[in-house]
Amino acid sequence: MDLHLRDLRYFEAAAEMGHFGQAAEQLARSQPALTKCIQRLEEAFGSPLFEREGRGIRLTPVGQMLLGRARMLRNTAEEVVRQVQEFAQGLAGHVRIGSGPVAADHLLPEVCSLALEGGHKTTISIVVGPSWELREQLREGKIDLLIGLTIDGDPTTISYPIVEDVVVVAASRSHPVFATPKITMQALLTYPWALPAPAIPSRLWLDMAFANQGLAPPSVQIEASSIALLPRMIARTHLLSFVSRHTLELPGGDHLEEVRLEATTLRRKLGVTVRRAGELSPAAQRIVELLRSQGAALAAAC
Repeated sequence: MDLHLRDLRYFEAAAEMGHFGQAAEQLARSQPALTKCIQRLEEAFGSPLFEREGRGIRLTPVGQMLLGRARMLRNTAEEVVRQVQEFAQGLAGHVRIGSGPVAADHLLPEVCSLALEGGHKTTISIVVGPSWELREQLREGKIDLLIGLTIDGDPTTISYPIVEDVVVVAASRSHPVFATPKITMQALLTYPWALPAPAIPSRLWLDMAFANQGLAPPSVQIEASSIALLPRMIARTHLLSFVSRHTLELPGGDHLEEVRLEATTLRRKLGVTVRRAGELSPAAQRIVELLRSQGAALAAAC
C-alpha cells in the first residue's frame, strides 16, 4: 500500500474544515479531485474516514486516528527536509525550542546568546508554556527540544538533567503567616491561596502533600493557568502561593519571602529533553550541548 503525503495533506484540510467544498477551495483544487483523494485513502485503509453531519462532514473513529498519524508524518517529512538543508549549511538553521516558565526566565536568554555568538546564522523560535503541555509537541516533532522539567519513564524521549528546581510556599513579606510562632501545614490552611490550575504538576503535588497528612487541600481564592502570574499576584495580596525558589531570586522577587517548611518543599529537576528517535540538526545539537555543558553554571549565575 502506497501512501502519498499529498493525499494526507488533503485529508487534513478536509478534517480541519469539516467540509469538502471549503477544503477544496482552500487547497485550490476541484472538489471531485479532493473526493477522489479521500476515496483512495478509504480504499487503502478499508474503512470510511468521514461521515455526513448536516451540510458538512465529521471524522469517523478511524479518521480521527488517521488525522493524528497524518500530522506526525507531515511533521516528520518537513523535519527531514529542514534537517538536510541545515546540515548543508553547517551550524546555520532554525531551532524550535519549547520552554517551561522557570527555564525561560533563568536559562533561555543566556543559552540563546551563546548559540548566536561568533556570527552563527542560527534562527530560533520559542514557545513558552508548562512543560507537561509542551511534551506532546515534542513527541509530534513540532519542537526540536524542550527545556523544562525532565521526563521520566517515557521511552520516546530522553532527558538530560541540568539543575535542581525547588518549589516552595511563598508570600509577601507582610503576610501574617510570618508572625506565626510555629509554621505547620495545618497553620497554612488558615490562609487563602493563589495556585496554579489543578492539572499542573506542582499543584497536584501540593494537594497530595496535604492529603498524605490527612488534611484538606488549600483553600484557593485565585487560580491561574499562568504560573508566571502568581508571584505578582501574591505580592499585592495576603495570599499564599507555591512557586519556584528561583522566582524569588528574580528582579522584583525581593518583596516575597519563602515560608520555610520541608513538608511543602518540592524538589525536581530542570533539564533538556529531546526525542529519542529523532535526529537533531547541527544547530539544535549545539544548543543541547551548550545546555548540558554550561546550563548549571548559567542557572547559578542568574
